[in-house]
Formats: sequence, C-alpha cells, structure tokens
Amino acid sequence: MRPWWLLASASLLIAAAPDAAPVVVTDAGQVRGTASDGVEAFLAIPYAAPPVGALRWRPPQPATRWSGVREAGAIGPDCIQAREASDPRPIAEDCLTANVWRPAGHRGAALPVVVWIHGGAYVAGGSSDPQTRGEAFAHDGIVAVTFNYRLGRLGFFGFPALSAEHPEEAKGNYGLLDQIAALQWVKRNIAAFGGDPRRVTVMGESAGGESVLLLAGSPLARGLFARAIVQSGGGAAPLLGRRLLHEDAAGGVSAEKAGLAFAASAGIEGGDAASLARLRALPASRINDGLSMISLVFDGLARFTGPIEDGRVVTADADRALAARRDALPLLIGTTDADLGLNRAMTKDEAFAAFADPAAARAAYDPGGQGALPAINTLIGADRSMTEPARRIARITAERNAPAWRYRFGYVATPIRGKPVPGAEHASDVAYAFGTIRVAYPNGLTPEDIETQRLFHSYLAQFIKTGDPNGTGLPGWPRVGKDGEPLMDFTRDAKAVAGPDPWRARLDLTAGARQ
Repeated sequence: MRPWWLLASASLLIAAAPDAAPVVVTDAGQVRGTASDGVEAFLAIPYAAPPVGALRWRPPQPATRWSGVREAGAIGPDCIQAREASDPRPIAEDCLTANVWRPAGHRGAALPVVVWIHGGAYVAGGSSDPQTRGEAFAHDGIVAVTFNYRLGRLGFFGFPALSAEHPEEAKGNYGLLDQIAALQWVKRNIAAFGGDPRRVTVMGESAGGESVLLLAGSPLARGLFARAIVQSGGGAAPLLGRRLLHEDAAGGVSAEKAGLAFAASAGIEGGDAASLARLRALPASRINDGLSMISLVFDGLARFTGPIEDGRVVTADADRALAARRDALPLLIGTTDADLGLNRAMTKDEAFAAFADPAAARAAYDPGGQGALPAINTLIGADRSMTEPARRIARITAERNAPAWRYRFGYVATPIRGKPVPGAEHASDVAYAFGTIRVAYPNGLTPEDIETQRLFHSYLAQFIKTGDPNGTGLPGWPRVGKDGEPLMDFTRDAKAVAGPDPWRARLDLTAGARQ
C-alpha cells in the first residue's frame, strides 16, 4: 500500500490546476498565489527571517522585504525534525513560512479567520500535512492560515550563554515566539487577503492545542486572537512536563542544565559564549538528532524540555494562567475517546494508588478485575493528560462567564473498523475538522463517514464565524456550565448527541488525584 502522503499529494496536484494567478500585497512584498475550484491559495509566505546562523536561538526577526512578485504556489519545507527515509517532504532550518487559503474572487465584507497550529509533541509536524490544507474552510467563507514553527531543541532550548546575551529578549521558547510572530503577521496582513483581524480563531491539536492554551495565557499574545479551538491539548498539566529556564530555589532541574547536557553530548563543554558559537555552528540535523514522538514517550525530559516556564512567554501552566486572566476567550475544546495516555504504572496496585480513593479508582477503571494493565494505564493516562484537563479548562472558561463548548470525538472511520483500535485515537479528529477525510482514508468511505465529517467540520466553521458552534441543520450544542457539563458526543453511529458526560465520576476521581 502506498503511503498516505503520496496518495494525498498526487490527488492535490491533480486538483490544483490554476484558473488564475491572484496577487496580494503583504507588508514585505507582493505574492502570487494559485486559484482552483473556487479557492485561492498563497503558500510558503515568509512571516519572519530565516532563523539560521546568528539568529538560531533568537526570537523571530522581521522577514526581509523582496522586490517584484514572489511566487507562492507551493508549500515550503517543514522545520527540522526526524523523518522516515521514505517521506520525501523537505525539511529545513529556514522554515518560518505561512500559507493562506481564501474564497476565490471574494470582494465583500471582511471574512472570519482561522489559524491552525500543528501538533507533533513539539518535535514533529508541519504545514505540509495535506490533511490540514484550508480549502474546505475557504469554501465555507473563512480565510484559513497554517504555518511552521521551530521544533525540538531548535525551538525550545536553554543555555547559560543564551540567557546572558540580548538580555532584553525572551529566552527558551523560540517555537512559541514563532507562533506569536505568525499571529502578528496575520494581524498585520490578513486584511489584504480579505480576512478580518478582529475575528481570528486560533485552533490546534495535541502540542498545537496546548500551544493555543499557552498563548491564551501569555501576556505576549494578548489581542492577537479572539476565539480558541483546542483538540486534545491537555491544559491542566503540561503534555510533556516542563522545566524552568533557570534553576529554582529548590534546585529543580532547568532548561539550561538540559542544554548543557546536550552540548556535552556533542563534545562541547561549558556554557560560555564560545560554547554557544560552537553550538550555532552545528548542523541543524545534529541539534535535533534522536528527537521523535516515540523517543519522548520513553525518555521524556531527559532529552527535551518542550515549552519552558520563562516568566515572559510562559508564566504558568495553562489552567493557572487562564484563571488569572481578567477576561476569557470563547472556547471550543475536546478530546477523542481513545486519546493519548502515557501512564507508566508497573502494577495495578501502583496505578490505583495515585488516587485519593484507590478502591473507587479500581472500580471505575477495572470494574471486573480482569482488565489488562496496559489498557488501564492508557485510560488513566488519557484521563489525566487530556480528558479531565479539557473539562477543567472548559470549567475555568465558564467560571469567567465566557462561552465554552466541550466535545468528545468517538467516531471511527469505516476503513479502519475491525482493526485493533479501542476507539477514536489521538489526532483522528483532525481530518474531520478540516474536511479532508478523503485524504486520510482514500478508499472505503461510507455515507456515515461523510456525515460525521459534515457535522464536526460544520460546528467548527460556525464557531469560527460567530463564536458559537450552533447553526442551521445542526443538532443543538449547549454551552458548558460551571460544572463542566454538558458534553457533545460524536458517536460511532455518525450522530452528535449532547448530554451529561458518562465519564463524569471517573474524571472526578482523576481531578482529585491530580490536585
């Protein structure tokens, strides 16, 4: 069977025959896009200068202006990451580009905007993923934007000499600073593409979803977006764990210490400016060598920090930062029903001992006493890192008197039914959100698959347009109250059903254990 990305790329190339060549003037110069099937696309537009050489581990700098018209008809390289040899999509350190899709020929009022932040545990992913192209949103009358941001140690890194140079700059969270720069680019330029900079929704999944929450709580991102959609983004605790930039008073492990350890592994001792210069001279592939989503499962913070609590970009965990805001953003948040769970208990007794009431936890997670430990660990881990945090963030939003809607995505595509999957796995809702399930599953789709895509995508499009997912032809989706209820369930039989969360008692146990 040919890889999904090859099948998808071929179909997109066939569909991309240009009808016209639209030109837009951005603040750095003119770009020429492509037009096909009622959608205009402008791809690989630089939103910041290439973060190379002396700009490695610096906040993103303004893009260099260009003369003439820049061709913007092809997706650019993703940021440096580990990739299978069979995957031909290019990667580069020069990767800070954005892509825009809009309805062709629109000349009316400014359109709502959605900006996508990709997932990948901060070490993988990018805007080349054909499942996250913006054509379906453009057909809905929405301007869609995707972009790349620095990953791995190129995006999240602490080092003593870095902390010392340019003391006025934020340190460590270069990938998050890229995200902020991309949103600033949108604010400055999206009107030229027909979008409304006052109606920007930021949407992300997994690490991208956590990024949305971290940006919503960051003072540096205030005013850059008006609404948020979070898919499996955690929220009440960091997905990967997080380190401080410097040592704390209790001697906690810092990002600087992790940076020194990486430098030593590359034969570079010490944390002075000369050592930093040698690090900047290393090939970008060496900086991120060995970092992958699989390696993080087993090695975690021993190899990579992820977002760093630096006091400027990230001031606290997402739930505390959002609770401290004087205002709150309209929010649509949810998870899949077989989401990512990384609990590592070695026995059932150990797994249940983390709860305030181990007996109640045992009854909830292993009611018959015959459950397999890996399955129990996955359930507990998913509840702890994804499902209960999503409920908590929804509650915080409701407590601030802002509208919030919560979902659980349980639909499994027909082509993969019968395979050993317990339900809708982590990230399986992304293609439904973008209306690209034909890319994810080129063969064997049924009317039920298409109907689930229609429902899920339509709710998201309506939220992006109005701040409320409810619309004509859609089952009613009630707002979340201060108890985190109700829940919209996208079920196995292609329906959207609102009601009390059947997992509520289990999630209450998880909330007690976490606190």
